[in-house]
Amino acid sequence: MADMKGAHSEPAATDVHDTVKEYYGKILKQSSDLKSNACVPSAKPIPVYIRKALTEVHPEVTAKYYGCGLAVPECVEGCRILDLGCGSGRDCYVLSQLVGKNGHVTGLDMTEDQLEVARKYIDCHMETFGYKKPNVDFVQGYIESLREAGLEENSYDIIISNCVVNLSPDKASVLREAYNVLKDGGELYFSDVYSNAPISESLRANKVLWGECLSGALWWEDLVRLAEEVGFCKPRLVTASLISVGNEELEKLLGDYKFVSATYRLFKLPKNSKKERCLVMYDGNITGLEKEFEFDAQYSFKVNEVMEVDGDVANILKNSRFAEEFTFQILAQSSTTSGSCRAKPKVMPVSPFELAEQLGSASVVPSTGLCCGPQESCCM
Repeated sequence: MADMKGAHSEPAATDVHDTVKEYYGKILKQSSDLKSNACVPSAKPIPVYIRKALTEVHPEVTAKYYGCGLAVPECVEGCRILDLGCGSGRDCYVLSQLVGKNGHVTGLDMTEDQLEVARKYIDCHMETFGYKKPNVDFVQGYIESLREAGLEENSYDIIISNCVVNLSPDKASVLREAYNVLKDGGELYFSDVYSNAPISESLRANKVLWGECLSGALWWEDLVRLAEEVGFCKPRLVTASLISVGNEELEKLLGDYKFVSATYRLFKLPKNSKKERCLVMYDGNITGLEKEFEFDAQYSFKVNEVMEVDGDVANILKNSRFAEEFTFQILAQSSTTSGSCRAKPKVMPVSPFELAEQLGSASVVPSTGLCCGPQESCCM
């Protein structure tokens, strides 16, 4: 098997963990303390139902949020979800509302200072959401060692992560552990920072650049390789935003390196599942997406519209939580792809940098609506 450590070695795990704990537990007190713009909002518009859920999160929890993009997947009612590197718990509390009282969300983080904030507001959030008992818990542990933290194999429907994998000294172990604790058909849905080339050893040793989610970023091609080596299906690119570092001193250190915030979805599919081209029709029953479901940058499904999908996407839809949301018709090998009544997928670039440019997201998207304002409803 190919080397699972990636194209280059990372700094010692203990040193990196200590650096990140200090940076996110002691040095950063709120998101405005960040020295770069690496943690940028999503390039995609925030759906109304998620915006509403965000307004119900306590201001202190939101103020200590350091993620990039938006790691809130669709169709989560009743699901068991794990948040890797949950920090202060913002995304956990958003998902708590979306999974409902019959679902459950576990947040895992290695920084006790962050977990202290997350745990502090469990009761007030549950009261706000109208739940008699908590559907959220927080666990201290490392994202490279989920089973050592007490998380069981094949136990989660979805794993999310928001700008955290880049902080790990061992990305392959993060992906491998995520794969092991996911159920068959489960998904790793995550936003992270990626580079346009492998980062040099000298830059990876810079503690500020690592803490700012830059020097620990994976070369995006390494992500694709590592994911498939671990066992995930080919990563599906959802959206991407170009990152403007916004700090002259850091930009000089980084030189010609460029960075992008990208959201990917990786699925753990049953062994030997078939990849067959299909015609599919979305039924419109996913909460908040009654008219259209944007699966990734290539496929967008409109209700009651017939869409032709390739074998990879058909395999995902059939063997995941989305199976009940679609009607399927297998296409014979000899079938042509023509047909005026069929919708066609978009032509999607493989590189997240090309997608970001295609989306016109070179400028930072305003974060209005992501935080609780003085007139919005939050537990106090």
